[in-house]
Amino acid sequence: MSVKFLMGNEAIALGAVHAGVNVVSGYPGTPSTEILETIAKNNNGEIYFEWSVNEKAALEVGAGAAYSGARTLVTMKQVGLNVASDPLMSLAYVGVKGGMVIVSADDPGPISSQTEQDTRHFGQFSKLPVFDPSSPEEAYQMIKDAFEYSEKYSTPVLFRPTTRVCHGCASIEVLDTYEKHIPEGFIKDTMRWVIFPRTSYLNHCKIEERNPKLGDDFSSYKFNVIEGNKNSKKGIVSQGISWAYLNEALGKNVEYKLMKIATPHPFPEKLALEFLHGLDEILVIEELDPVIEKELIFLCGKHGINIKVYGKLDGTVQSAGENSVETVKSVLDKLNGNKRTTEDMPKVPEMPIRPPVLCAGCPHRASFYAVKQAMKGKKSVFSGDIGCYTLGNAKPLDMVDTCLCMGADVTIAQGIHRVEPDTINFSFIGDSTFFASGITGVINAVYNKTDIVLIILDNSTTAMTGHQPHPGTGVTMMGDVCQSVSIEKILKAIGLSYVTTCNPLDLDEAIKEVKTASKMAGVKAIIMKSPCIAVTKPSCSYEIIKDKCVNCKKCIREIGCPAIVLEEGRVKIEKSLCYGCGICGQICPANCITKSD
Repeated sequence: MSVKFLMGNEAIALGAVHAGVNVVSGYPGTPSTEILETIAKNNNGEIYFEWSVNEKAALEVGAGAAYSGARTLVTMKQVGLNVASDPLMSLAYVGVKGGMVIVSADDPGPISSQTEQDTRHFGQFSKLPVFDPSSPEEAYQMIKDAFEYSEKYSTPVLFRPTTRVCHGCASIEVLDTYEKHIPEGFIKDTMRWVIFPRTSYLNHCKIEERNPKLGDDFSSYKFNVIEGNKNSKKGIVSQGISWAYLNEALGKNVEYKLMKIATPHPFPEKLALEFLHGLDEILVIEELDPVIEKELIFLCGKHGINIKVYGKLDGTVQSAGENSVETVKSVLDKLNGNKRTTEDMPKVPEMPIRPPVLCAGCPHRASFYAVKQAMKGKKSVFSGDIGCYTLGNAKPLDMVDTCLCMGADVTIAQGIHRVEPDTINFSFIGDSTFFASGITGVINAVYNKTDIVLIILDNSTTAMTGHQPHPGTGVTMMGDVCQSVSIEKILKAIGLSYVTTCNPLDLDEAIKEVKTASKMAGVKAIIMKSPCIAVTKPSCSYEIIKDKCVNCKKCIREIGCPAIVLEEGRVKIEKSLCYGCGICGQICPANCITKSD
């Protein structure tokens, strides 16, 4: 054993590697991304890993490997599980041979997501086991347990870390050796691997018989614990990172009986009944939804136990957002009748508000600006998508009118067109998102003869989540050089008659292309191609010729580049931030912005 200082995602990855994982697939999404990247860095040469084209593909690749007896890990964030839910629901019935762990990292807050959805509900919905680690240390150990339970019960399992577990760090004792797992290989058995209605019915019966046994098994699982003052009439139940907050809030003098639930589904009923014995009231502190709270209320009703349950359902605990040590202390004070004064609160200075913005030099800024200029005075709607370019909604660009989920820009634009055919509908989508979930929407538009202008923001990477490769980059996660998939050829192959590529940093040309496409019928595509500034080095920087500058501030008002600032009332380009895109120079009416030496 050795001690390593690890991020939670690194701990999950090393736990999987040390447990003998054979195949790893996933799709990047904060807060889960670093899991697969860590496996890539700690590969012993025997692990296959890939960034799949989307979460559905990743889950199906993992399923095939698990059918063949391999230990497989599939990674994604909580909204990615929505994309993978189709194979997930069927796979719950079919089952697996090799251990299969599906990591779905939840994002309370939300900090970097569209939703605060709780993956534990997916466990209940799909009838799959759920593991819910409370710390990086626990995550490292628990991932191996997840593989073992998966193989014991021939089922995939869900592994649900949250952002603070994924991105928290700790000193962890890790193994120095790898467990060797040799897959048996795929053995043909149509009654097992082919999902017919009759087979599904029989398998459903088996699942309903299995899950109570699994719940009993979980009642003795080492990370489901009862602690604290076991003679107290008051109890507190918690899970995940909230368990750490609770312990910090309580300190050393614990007057309550405590229970941690690390496997919320199937619920460890026997352990919970042991905990409830002798209690008059309990408080449930969890993220995000009242999953454990409802299980305990059901359990009390089932067994005729008269206990008052406090939590989210009665408003004692907030119903949305993250928990923290302070919110837990506040809840405890509320229950104990204590009123904390402002003098009791720690003095924390207010943090400056820094909204996220497109990077200085980002080509997406130029793309949005070109479309905006081309559509001046015209009735148009700009449907956006998930990625860095969602930040095009901010002033002064104000170029994202809708944003629902990955790939929805293309289809939302089609729906708006059907109601307002006189509107010019634009659809903005990134290159990585186009491959992940945009292609089907474009086919739908072609098939149904819909007038939209598709703007593909091709910056040659998956920028938002850390510059992972995708089918258009010509390289795989394994480092193999491969045939890059051409977006232009795909668009032409599915029936688009107008596909053009331009450099958005050439504003005049980009504006001209947008005006041309907007006058045509049917589906038109403009590929705005310019690399992300994080994967290319700046060729130069720009500066303002003070004597020529009229201080009109057009460069600040219209593009909002972080490198352009005001200093003592005068416009200045911060050289350390400038990436030399040159957009400011192209819009300056006084021609006072030029390349610096």
